[in-house]
Order: sequence, then structure tokens, then C-alpha cells
Amino acid sequence: MRIPAVILLAALAISAVAQSHPRDKDIHDADTKSWWHTTEDLSNDSMEGRDTGTAAYQHAADYVAARFKAAGLQPAGETGSYFQTVTMYERTADAKTAKFTIVRDNGEKVSLAFLQEITATPVYLMSTGLPAMSKTGADGTPHRVEAQLTFRGYCGKDAMADLFSKIVMCFGTQRQGLPTAAERQRNVRDAGAVGMITVDDPYFTIEPPRWPYAYARSVTLEEPGAVRIIDAAPYPMMAPLRISAEAFMKILANTGHDAAAVLKAGGAKEPLASFDIPAHLEYGSGYSVVEHDISSPNVLGVLPGSDPTLRDQYVVVSAHLDGYGFGTPVKGDNLYNGALDDAAYVALLIQMADDIKSGKLPAPKRSILFCAFTGEEKGLLGSNWFTTHLTIPKEKLVADVNLDQLRPLFPLNILTAEAVNDTTLGQTARDVGAKMQIEIRDDREPERGLLRRADQYPFLRIGVPAISFIFGYDPGTDAERRYREWYDVRYHRPQDDLTQPMDFAAATKFNTFFYRLVDTIADAPSRPAFLPGSQFAKK
Repeated sequence: MRIPAVILLAALAISAVAQSHPRDKDIHDADTKSWWHTTEDLSNDSMEGRDTGTAAYQHAADYVAARFKAAGLQPAGETGSYFQTVTMYERTADAKTAKFTIVRDNGEKVSLAFLQEITATPVYLMSTGLPAMSKTGADGTPHRVEAQLTFRGYCGKDAMADLFSKIVMCFGTQRQGLPTAAERQRNVRDAGAVGMITVDDPYFTIEPPRWPYAYARSVTLEEPGAVRIIDAAPYPMMAPLRISAEAFMKILANTGHDAAAVLKAGGAKEPLASFDIPAHLEYGSGYSVVEHDISSPNVLGVLPGSDPTLRDQYVVVSAHLDGYGFGTPVKGDNLYNGALDDAAYVALLIQMADDIKSGKLPAPKRSILFCAFTGEEKGLLGSNWFTTHLTIPKEKLVADVNLDQLRPLFPLNILTAEAVNDTTLGQTARDVGAKMQIEIRDDREPERGLLRRADQYPFLRIGVPAISFIFGYDPGTDAERRYREWYDVRYHRPQDDLTQPMDFAAATKFNTFFYRLVDTIADAPSRPAFLPGSQFAKK
């Protein structure tokens, strides 16, 4: 049951009076204080990490809708509400009972700890078409899978011979010029293997692999009445698995193969030899998957434009409301609050709406569509749903400015802009940034694939100009050290909470940049356009 907005806001007001704001002493700007207070509301422990499809997420969505209403935004969801229902299907593996064991040809057994050294995606486990990897047997006894292991380097097509009934181990490179994850999986599938294991690249230091995984849970979009993948398996291949570099070394121990040398060569893009491993993987015993139909709303509100000739055009500002919720403990903490990822930037949407209502920011000529998306952490689900179930016609959407991947940890002098050279938004951002002594750069680490990992990407795919930003740095600087440290110890971990290190002056500067950029886009005589060389431009 949703809480009425008036009651919810009254309760929040009472709570705010009693609540202490321990970081106020570090913040020297009133607008930034207000923004951070909303961040506290959205990412304190009572919000339970806002996991997609949970009651905690719905509580957060009710809060955002109430704040949108209080800021004077009009509902832009379904049936006159602020909500757009996103229907989904989830599968969650029981981490307590899952067993993964390497059995050597000499009978020796090596156990791999689920979520600590090995993980699997339940969507694949439940959609393989193999009886052994479907649910438990009629008598409730779990099924098992056993298959011989073979290592095939980067898993290019030329390494795919003689794989029938084997599990293929592939070096999980993200380097340009080598097979991508999708290409590896397709090659393994087409070669007739029964399974695939991706081995972490520990030398990909610009964004190193992180363990443990919070949980083994997959959430997929599902149109009402649609046939599920589980009911129409695409190919007979068991779950793609992922293992840590440490687990790879355990598997190759005493086999005559130097795991450390293989990892080092793969990290350097050097040739990798194929070889069979005198062992097989055994799993399925005790593995159970719970399935549910769920739904989780996007929260959508509109501020009508002030110009009668431009108000029928909409600038989208977006951020994702969902987080990870409860998961595998890290340093004794199992609540993934998601303060910077991405509660703080849903809070920034709210702050901008409040500032326009109060007159601190000018009323925009074009209309502004505020979007707090669900399911981003599960694969951009809310933004993909929105862009295929638009509540406003596509031709009226002039741009999306997406807020995600922002880490105000050091002074703001550089912003990396995704899709900066795809649309005229790039030059607009450069012009706004130049007046604030902010250099706008293109992405100098494209192998991370950040463009495709946040909610601006679905907008680009449907032909709406979009842009997003990342706090930038020069190599070898303290700023880079702080950025890398955040990804190493806080990204998708419980340590992304309200106590983490922050540079609030940098946050203030970015927030101001965002306000000015949106105002510039909203008031410009011409709407943004794709540049001729863009991969997203119409051919």
C-alpha cells in the first residue's frame, strides 16, 4: 500500500527535525546541504538499499513521488500518477546451499566458494534446456552436472575445436581487439560445449574485478503474457560462470600449467595457448533457484516549460533510484546503501525541481521530464522499459542528461563526458564547462564500456541525444588514486554509504554545472542534434 504524499511528507518533516546531519559542518553551501539531506533520506539504513522490486524500493519511490509533487511537478506516469509500472521476472539462487567442486582426474576435490570465488547468473541456470540444470527432480533431489574442463585462451573462433560435452574456460579480457564477452559466449555455444567459465583479468586495473558478489540474482523485463526464455531455451548450454583469478590458480594447481603466467600473459594481450585440464567441474548439488514475478516503478514528473512555443519539447533529466539492497557481507556489513550510486543524483533531480519552484533557478523555456529509473543495476531495465513504452512521444524528447557514475571525491577540474562527440550536447557542455574552469574530455578508458552501462544508453539507441559525466583526472595524480580506491573498496559494496570520503566543494561545483547545462539546453533556440559521424545517427 502506497503512503499518501501528504502523510509521507509530514512524517519526513517530523523525522528531519529529530534527525542529526553529521556532515553539515563539512558543507559550506546551503543548496548542497539541502541536496545532501535528501541523499541522507534516500540512502540511510531505513531505505534498506532500495533493491528493485522490494518494499524498500517502493518506499523510496513513494518518497520521490511525494517530493516531485511538493516541487510542483506534474505526474508523467500511468493513469495520472507519478509511477510507470515496470513488469519483471526475477530468479535468485540460494547461496547457502550451492556447491561447486573441481574434481581432478586423480580423485582430489577442490571446493569453490559461491559468490566469493565463483558465481553464476540464475537466468541462464534456469533457461538452458538441460534436464540437469532445470529445477530439482520430482522427488526434490537436486540435479547435478559434471563436465570436463578445457582452457581456450581468449575463446576466439580459431580455438573452438573438439569442445563437445566440455566446459570451456575463457580468459575474460575487456581489451580492444580481442573477443568480447558476447563473442566468447557465442563461439563457445556454436562449438557445442556444454558450458563456459570466464576467468577474471586481474591486470585490468582501470576497473579491477571485485569480489564478493552481492548475490546471484537476475531480473529481466517481461511483457505481460510473454513467453519466458525458460520456456523456450535458445540452446542446450548450462550457465555461464565467472571465477576469480585466485580460483583459477586453485583449479590449475598441480596440473603442470602455470596459472600466474597465463593470467599475466592474458593481461598483456599476449597469445594464450589452449590446453585440456585434468579435472572436471561438478555442480548442481544443493543448487536451488527461487523465481518470482515482480514489478517496480519508474518515477516520472514533468515541469511544464515557460515558453508557449517550446514547452511541447522535453529535456529529460534522469538518475536511477535502485540499489543492491542486502547482500553478501563485506567487512561485517551486508547493507549496500548505494549513497553515490545513485541516491545522491536522484536527490539532485529533486533539488533542481525545488530550486526552480523557489526561484533560485530560472524557469526553463522547454519542459523538463524528471525520471528516477528502476532496475539500472539489473541491466538498465527501467530506462529500457521507458524508452520502449514512452509516456511522452519520442519526437518531443530533445535530450537526456543522465546522472550516474559521478564520484565527487576530489576537486572538480575535469569531466569526462560519455557520447561527447556524438551530439551537439558535447559542445554545449564544453561551453558551459569553460565558464566554470571545467575541462570536458572524451572517454580515455573506452574499454570499461561506461557509455553502455548507464541509463543514457537506451535514449541514444532510440535516437534521442544524450550525455552523461564522470569526474575526470590526469594519470598519476591524487585524484586518480582516490577514484581508483573508490572503485576498489566502495563500488557496489556496503561501503558506498553516508560516511564515505567526500569533497563537498566538488559536489557543489558539479551540481551548479548540471543546473546551468540543463538550463542552457532548455532555453536554446535549436534542439540538440546528432553529429554526422555518430554511431547513433540515422544512416
